[in-house]
Amino acid sequence: MFPASVFQLDSGLTFIHQEIPTTPVVVADIWVRAGATMEPEPWFGMAHFLEHMIFKGTATLAPGVFDHTIENSGGMSNAATSYDYAHYSLTTAAPYLADTLPQLGEMLLNAAIPEDEFIRERDVVLEEIRSCYDNPDWLGFQSLLKSIYRNHPYGRSVLGTEQELMQQSPEAMRCFHRAHYQPENMTVVIVGGIAQQPAWELVNRTFADFAPRADCPQCVEVQEPIITGIRRHELILPRLEQGRLLIAWTAPGAEELRTSYGLELLSVLLAEGRTSRLVSDLREEKQLVQGICSNVSLQQESSLFTITAWLEPEYLERVEFLICAHLDKLQNTEITEPELARIRRLLCNEYAFSTETPNQLTGLYGYYNTISQVELAVTYPQQILSFDAQELQKLAKKYLSPQNYAVTILKPC
Repeated sequence: MFPASVFQLDSGLTFIHQEIPTTPVVVADIWVRAGATMEPEPWFGMAHFLEHMIFKGTATLAPGVFDHTIENSGGMSNAATSYDYAHYSLTTAAPYLADTLPQLGEMLLNAAIPEDEFIRERDVVLEEIRSCYDNPDWLGFQSLLKSIYRNHPYGRSVLGTEQELMQQSPEAMRCFHRAHYQPENMTVVIVGGIAQQPAWELVNRTFADFAPRADCPQCVEVQEPIITGIRRHELILPRLEQGRLLIAWTAPGAEELRTSYGLELLSVLLAEGRTSRLVSDLREEKQLVQGICSNVSLQQESSLFTITAWLEPEYLERVEFLICAHLDKLQNTEITEPELARIRRLLCNEYAFSTETPNQLTGLYGYYNTISQVELAVTYPQQILSFDAQELQKLAKKYLSPQNYAVTILKPC
């Protein structure tokens, strides 16, 4: 049974609420389907830049007032942008929600995007971009994404590039904001020490007057990427002390959640914990890698399965070969019952640990409602426990081919 209440406001906005009477804390999350996938050319980087500009005030709320209100109440606020959404969060003691949420709502609905603040904040974003280019892991992952997704928005940086940001204008950003920060694209989640009725009334008052909708350039439709053969890319980086091996496969997006759940189980089987197959073989026994991990990135349109290893450059070719050998074995030898029990237990425990606080719950509900359906958030453990060895082996055969993948290699000079 879903523990939260879900409401559809007359405007089209979705409101999700769960009271936890035992905590004095309230977390409010606002999720907007206005990530980097919504950016038309040449507005790349606009969604993330707008996230910064949201906090620069409105016609009735000066820049810095919201930050001052939050700090004075002992609360915290945060924001992030991904390919599929922009996300804004505030955490405060319950009595202060009535002061802080209306200010956050005012900025989200009526962002002024003043020209002087736009120019100042652009320098902040440009510095963020430059700092990323000093991070070899970021460079490697961006190279991998570009190799896989090519013309798809997932293949470019959410931050945009320096050249793209310099071409943007406050007028274009206002257009992007008014086109996408609309009620049907927005989910407001409130969890913690506040009852349903006052929370509902507060959300209704706060998210009532949206800016007039704007028409802005549309994104170009692109096909879901398919990897055939081995796409290989190599980067030689100065000041790199250790090699990197990044291997990736694509998988269905949020429309096939069960596939993503099965791939998460395979990810844990391969590279989570000392007894996982790749860690046990390549790090513990053969000592060919300093570290190795696997991850599934669930995305709206096309998810990503990755294996990343940190190792000395002379072992790169051998480790790639051995990873492919493990994948071949995975497809041809059934997973044992002890292995299946371990990976189910780990993922179910991780899920339990990730639903302990109001902050974690607002993130879980908002994320699921943005990319799929919020009620599915609580079915995760049952889904994980329902997989058997045969279904996992079929998923490995279908999505983790040793003959079709993208690989990016990082070597020091």
